[in-house]
Formats: sequence, C-alpha cells, structure tokens
Amino acid sequence: MHLLKASNARLDVYLINLDRAETRRDAMLSKLAATGLSAQRIAAIDGKLLSFPSPNFCALSYGALHGRRTCPPEVGCYLSHVECAKTFLKGDADFALILEDDVIFADDFLQTIDDAICHAQDWDILRLTTVNRGRKFPFKTISPDRQLAIALTREKGAGAYIINRKAADWIANRLLPMRLAYDIAYDLEFFTGLRAAFVYPICATQDAYLEHESQIQIDIRNYRLPRWRYLTVLPYRAFLETSRFICRSALLGFYKVKYGVLSAGSDREAKAQPQVSEDELSDTTPGSRLV
Repeated sequence: MHLLKASNARLDVYLINLDRAETRRDAMLSKLAATGLSAQRIAAIDGKLLSFPSPNFCALSYGALHGRRTCPPEVGCYLSHVECAKTFLKGDADFALILEDDVIFADDFLQTIDDAICHAQDWDILRLTTVNRGRKFPFKTISPDRQLAIALTREKGAGAYIINRKAADWIANRLLPMRLAYDIAYDLEFFTGLRAAFVYPICATQDAYLEHESQIQIDIRNYRLPRWRYLTVLPYRAFLETSRFICRSALLGFYKVKYGVLSAGSDREAKAQPQVSEDELSDTTPGSRLV
C-alpha cells in the first residue's frame, strides 16, 4: 500500500500478469519502480485453462450482445480484472490502481494520479489510458498541465485505471456473469450512477510495439459469429452509445455549472497542448491486450 503525499490517500496497486509472461512482469515492475510505485501481482486467469459452461460467463448474452463465440482469453482477461476489484475490497486502501502488463507511464505519472485523487469527489473510475482518440471534454483543472475530462463516446482498453471502493463493489458484484468484453462492460458505469473521468492529457498508454502480440487480438476473428449477429449487436450498441452520450453529457453539464465554464484562456491552453498524450501515447489496437 502507498500513502500518497498530496491527497494523503491509501493506494493499492495491482498488476495483472500471466504466469508465463515473465518478461512482461519484469519490465512492468521496473517501469513502476521508476515512477516510485510497487505493485501486487495478480496472477491473470489463463483462459486456455478455463472450462465451460461457467457460472461467471453467460455465453448466450455474450453472443447476442457482443457478437462472438466464447473467447477463453477474453473471459480470462475479464475475470482477472474482477479479481483485482475483489482483492482490493478485502483490504483497507482507499483506492486501487489496476494495471495490465503492457503500460508505459509518463514522467509525472505518480504526481498526476495523486493530483487527481485530490479531486476524487468528482469520479468513481479514473481512466488513465485509452486505445481510442475520441475527444475528451475537460471540466476541472487538477495541475498546471492536466485536467479531469469526460468522454461522451466509447473508449476502449483497460490498461490503467483507478477505482474507489464503490466502483470496486460494482465490478466485483454486479459485472458478473460476464456478458461483454471487460473494456466495454466497465465503460457502462453511468447505468448505475457511478462517474467516470479521464486524466487529460492522458498520462499512460498501452505499448503498441510489444514483442508478443496479445493472444486476444491474434485469435479474435476466429470467435466472431456470422453476419446475423448484427441483428442483435448493432441495436444494442446503438442503445449503449445513445445512453452514454445522454448520461455523460448531463454529468459534464453539471460539472461545467458547478465549477464554471473553463475560461477562454484555459480552453486555448488545453487545445494548444502538444498531443503527445493523445496521439503518440494512444494505442491503435482495440480491446484489452493481456497475452
């Protein structure tokens, strides 16, 4: 557990890593040490070793809503994130930083998450990475270089994020059985009244140039159902996108009123910031990337 200086918050750090991915583990622990953090390794659930049917996975909903046959690596990834939330709830830390094992950190990563936790009243899930380049709408400045922001459209990936205990309880107890990929499921926090925010510009990314590509992405085409899947998947996705836009727009509007619309100078400063964090620190590979 880490006691953060500015926020005085207690932070647990969890690193999801397969037993066979020793190179990734060592690289991540080294990168974390360079930021001033250490992590508890959570042995990732190896989808290849899972047996189905499983009470933690609904194949019918997964096919109808996600459009895929049972994908064991994706199920293992999902359940590994849930395990992190469960482990966090067993302790007494205030927040948990959950990491996949292919993350790159900005130089000010530790200071940024500490600054963001100083404003934890405005979020339950704080996203630190994304594999999309969708627009983020800032609503509050947390440091001279970074702000809290809201995304109105879907953001993929779950490489690095922070949760409070309320969000952990939702993930551990209400996101099972699995019906969607994890990065889709935990992006639906608005349905339960939870609040998600981004650090903007982002302060970490998932490495797009790993020696070994994610097994999830290598095999994913093999699990896609025939074209009839669009009869159920597309309407469901349209419902999710519409709901997300409405709910998060309302939250963004509330914050704009609460904190005042960002000054013209702040807006210009945010737009003028070099897009290293969005363009160079963004991964173009969709989905979770655990090997």
